[in-house]
Amino acid sequence: MELGLVGLGKMGGNMRERIRRAGHTVVGYDRNPDVADVHSLEELVGKLSAPRVVWVMVPAGEPTQSTVDQLAELLEPGDVVVDGGNSRWTDDEKHAGELAAKGIGFVDCGVSGGVWGLENGYALMYGGDAEHVARVRPVFDALKPEGDFGSVHAGKVGAGHFAKMVHNGIEYAMMQAYAEGWELLEKVDSVTDVREVFRSWQEGTVIRSWLLDLAVNALDEDEHLDDLRGYAQDSGEGRWTVEAAIDNAVPLPAITASLFARFASRQEDSPQMKMIAALRNQFGGHAVEKK
Repeated sequence: MELGLVGLGKMGGNMRERIRRAGHTVVGYDRNPDVADVHSLEELVGKLSAPRVVWVMVPAGEPTQSTVDQLAELLEPGDVVVDGGNSRWTDDEKHAGELAAKGIGFVDCGVSGGVWGLENGYALMYGGDAEHVARVRPVFDALKPEGDFGSVHAGKVGAGHFAKMVHNGIEYAMMQAYAEGWELLEKVDSVTDVREVFRSWQEGTVIRSWLLDLAVNALDEDEHLDDLRGYAQDSGEGRWTVEAAIDNAVPLPAITASLFARFASRQEDSPQMKMIAALRNQFGGHAVEKK
């Protein structure tokens, strides 16, 4: 089939290549002319035969909204837009409504696989009407990993990004657990080779996982992570997961704590710990450290 792909960054560029390897035609647009096949959304739409499918892989928020708005004016009834970025599921519902008013279908798709997806395939979670999903199925089949799993029609519009959001929330908590265990192992004198302890867990243990494999890769490159600063950004999906938990009264203590740990990583000097030190000094005469 033919596919228009908007956004050819680290994910989008590799996705274009994997889809082409499967024998499909991809017309790619990016603001960077060095990687683009065409130089405008108008040109992209013009090169596709109707009914068209256009897959959007741009940052969530205004970039996605702007792209959807432009496609709404360029596409025709019967065409389908796929949002494969990290949009919030509530935005999906809004975009689907806007496009439906013009007779254009909409599918939201959470994509996981990162820089490894080109070779290994991408895990796909998508939401939308069955007829619109069916139109995109050949691309889903091209992108997914080999085998029976790795691709799911999660439900109606918004379900794909909601599922991907929860996936990322779980990822936050898993990474935090590995990080805490690594720090404790590094702290004690009795464990003399933390990297090999992590490596030993890769086979036969209940905590083996791809994240553990990647942790070992990182330790092979920098055994004690001395070259890294203890600062971790968050993409926003961890926050949305916690907000959704509050809205639905679902307790998520591990995921919430892992998100807050990232916030703590950005503080050079914790204001909260200043107050705790001051209180300990006030009630118990405990020593405080001065700048």
